[in-house]
Amino acid sequence: MTSRVLAILVVLVVLAGVGGYWYVRPLLLTGTGYAAHNACATTFVAGRSAGVTDDLPPNPLVPHLRTALSMTDRSASTTLTAGRARRQAWFWPGYGCTLADTPPPQTPRVPVTPVGPGLQTPDAAALAAAGLDGETLDAALARAFGDDLDTDGAAALGTRGVVVLHRGRLVAERYAEGFSSQTPQLGWSMAKSVTNLMVGRLELQGKITVTDDHLLPSWTDERAAITVDDLMRMTSGLRWDETYDLGTPITEMLYLREDMAAFAASQPLAHDPGSHQQYSSGSTNILCSVLRRRTGSGPDLPYRQLLAPLGVTSAVWEPDASGTTVCSSYLWATPRDWALIGQFALANGRRDGTQLLPGDWMARSTRLEPVATSEERGYAAGWWVNRLADGSLAWPAMPADAYWASGHDGQRLVVVPSADLVVVRLGFSPSIEAADLRIDTLVRDVVAATSR
Repeated sequence: MTSRVLAILVVLVVLAGVGGYWYVRPLLLTGTGYAAHNACATTFVAGRSAGVTDDLPPNPLVPHLRTALSMTDRSASTTLTAGRARRQAWFWPGYGCTLADTPPPQTPRVPVTPVGPGLQTPDAAALAAAGLDGETLDAALARAFGDDLDTDGAAALGTRGVVVLHRGRLVAERYAEGFSSQTPQLGWSMAKSVTNLMVGRLELQGKITVTDDHLLPSWTDERAAITVDDLMRMTSGLRWDETYDLGTPITEMLYLREDMAAFAASQPLAHDPGSHQQYSSGSTNILCSVLRRRTGSGPDLPYRQLLAPLGVTSAVWEPDASGTTVCSSYLWATPRDWALIGQFALANGRRDGTQLLPGDWMARSTRLEPVATSEERGYAAGWWVNRLADGSLAWPAMPADAYWASGHDGQRLVVVPSADLVVVRLGFSPSIEAADLRIDTLVRDVVAATSR
């Protein structure tokens, strides 16, 4: 082989390598974006010292990621081992972390102060005086944490916090090592249910109705028929794939797009609006861009409209680089504050004597509407419901009237009106199927302990 031919082969190999890198670069940026945002948020929002490596999902890229924290500008950057595909997430006070090439503007946020006396640590004597079975409550939480499992089994179950409210009072709570009642935890798609409450706030103010259509100026075609209710119920008909994998629309939206709502809104119709139900985080982010337009708000939208009136002081709801709240996924709060959100829903939108939602909002939001075809089972307007359209129960161990917010990796906020209960379970459970999270039995056992 002549030196000239060898040189040509070397050049071709190099070009193939460079071309291959640029071909897969969007996938790599998704992985580094996830890691950078995770490290930033777990460190600067949740205050966890091990944040750089915690909560990364099983993925072949993980061993090749390199993350560095800057305590000076409060940011996290992640690259591959070779220093490629760099992504950076920046912390801004009050708003959490945002993936962006440059720091976001340091916009002041409306203050959130407590409303009412707050939740008090449960006292054994007070529980007994109220007729509650403390031992059964303790046993219910022990099972939820996997105390009956070996060390590996309990670690895989991954429960990090459980909070139980009965008649608005804190009656039980427990936290994993490294977590406490003051540690904010990410609810993932539980944020969709909280977005539903924000829509209710704006409907009460006359700024929006669930039947509104022609929601975006760019929707001049058949998409103009999409309503607010379609976006809440996942019946927009927009093409979508919610699979959490490299190269899917959901991961592209969360980790590659500066304006997540615009990306989701640009998708073409795959079904007529209102005819097909398909779970879509994109729909919820579009909804929040609509709410932002209707109110003239920036990233302070959820604080002004909901979190401040509720007094949920620990809540941090992160925006994307365009300044729109990521309403599908990025709400952090302590387990106690997640429970207060559930109590607000249980009280039909009443907080400290003030009606903040339409009186029938929760009844409407937890009612299943007929749809021609559906890929979901029991999804209403941002909330999952136990009693299905055919009368059967999604989770037979739980009361029929239970409804809940559900998030990635095992996050649940369960409301049981008939038992006057709110049960919150937070954790990191990427390897555990929903049926094995023990949430249904937790609710069953708590109902038994509080209904003597």
